[in-house]
Amino acid sequence: MTWRLQSLNTETSAIVIGGSIAGLFAGLMLSRAGWQVDIFESAARLDGRGAGIVTHKALLDALRKLDIAAGDNLGLMIETRKVFDREGLEIATAHMPQLVTSWGRLHRLLKAEFPSHRYHGSHTLVDIDQDESGVTAFFDNGQQARSSLLIGADGIRSTVRQLFEPSSNPEYAGYVAWRGLIDESELSPSELETVFPYFTFCLPPGEQVLAYPVMADDDSGFKAQRRCNAVWYRPADPERQLPDLLTDIDGVNNGSSIAPDRVRPSVIASMREDSRQLLAPQHGALIRRIAQPFIQPIYDVNCASMVYGRVAMLGDAAFTARPHLGMGVTKAAEDAEALLRCLSEGDPVVDGLINFKSTRQSVNASIVERSRQLGAYLQANLDSGPERDLAANHTTAEAVLAETATDNFSV
Repeated sequence: MTWRLQSLNTETSAIVIGGSIAGLFAGLMLSRAGWQVDIFESAARLDGRGAGIVTHKALLDALRKLDIAAGDNLGLMIETRKVFDREGLEIATAHMPQLVTSWGRLHRLLKAEFPSHRYHGSHTLVDIDQDESGVTAFFDNGQQARSSLLIGADGIRSTVRQLFEPSSNPEYAGYVAWRGLIDESELSPSELETVFPYFTFCLPPGEQVLAYPVMADDDSGFKAQRRCNAVWYRPADPERQLPDLLTDIDGVNNGSSIAPDRVRPSVIASMREDSRQLLAPQHGALIRRIAQPFIQPIYDVNCASMVYGRVAMLGDAAFTARPHLGMGVTKAAEDAEALLRCLSEGDPVVDGLINFKSTRQSVNASIVERSRQLGAYLQANLDSGPERDLAANHTTAEAVLAETATDNFSV
């Protein structure tokens, strides 16, 4: 194969692997500071991926630093959280104003700010080579790019992480999330009044359901239509239940994940029947109304190091936390800010990256550990009595209201 050089090395040039939200935060932070940045994404396009995102103060601060408005253009404000019991009665409530958005809307806002000629789709990374003067990325289409810095922001299945830490694989947490979006127009007048405007929960034994509104987004741009984001966390044994869930309509086991249109109808039917037996009527109705439910196995990722020479990893490529803190996107934004800060202190790139590692490595590990604690009671198997006792601290309605996707967490 003949490799074709795509970008030249300069003292302040960067290659970002991954064009999702983490990669765009990194690319925008650096480019606004005068760096020459190219983003390389393996997919031809990413529009429409993901679902709801609960924002945190740090995320909104990062958007403001990029001069991206974080108001009605970003999402919806939810004022109140509620917990329903199995009979549908409200058993706990909390006034907790919080802005929520969707993956598609946030991704579109960020991508609109990044120079389109420096965002390259259909580039799958296959190898990295670095020396004292720079780092070179090689792609499956025969192209290569060279710069003074490479940033791995390519998500939970990061190729960058695999090249440097082949043993740092995602670790299955013992449960899955059934999730999906329901258009506002499909909800009944009663649901629009009593469920849709709120952040709501239902807590069957060893399980959890949550739902909240998000703003819809499509290829034509921002639209006023809203959707309900519904998620149901359920234990799934790794030896028996998970392989069954991930075996598709052709009888092929998909390994670690499965596309929504490949899930067997019998699996969906069983889940919907369980929703009648286990969930509050409000949440059961929402779950059954999802036209094409998505199964998301929950994983943890801890990298051994966020930095290898001139290569840095951030976002889910470095650390993937369970979703209960709702900090995946916020964590990526904070990583990008810290990276820029460390690179702006006048030290050589390699020294700046060492400072970045010391700034963010332990913080991210703490976020992963805290997320494990919040989700431990959902696991199919807990190893010991002390683990079960610790997990029980996070099962009450009051704890779930106070701890899920809030800023009530410090490291």
